[in-house]
Amino acid sequence: MRAGTAGLVLLCMGLFSLSGVSARAETAGTVVRMAQAVSPDDVPPPRRRPQTRLRVTPYYSPDEVYPRYNPGPDAVRECNVAYVQEHRPSGTVITPHMSCYWRRG
Repeated sequence: MRAGTAGLVLLCMGLFSLSGVSARAETAGTVVRMAQAVSPDDVPPPRRRPQTRLRVTPYYSPDEVYPRYNPGPDAVRECNVAYVQEHRPSGTVITPHMSCYWRRG
């Protein structure tokens, strides 16, 4: 088992060493480039990213009493409560139902 693994490693090393034979060295160009200093007036100011705007909306549980809109500063909540028959597989039952709305006060 070890001999087969060692042979496979040697074969891979031989294949990788053959791929580097055809490499050539590049010669340096004859063009000389000089760095030039730039005056501070020519440099553009750094760009600032605008601040990210986030819309924050409060999360309310549906069981709590909060309107889905702004009813105004003098709003009054009115609720109507009634007992309603519900037909269920186990039989007809009577359950309380409440409906509420906002009105101006």
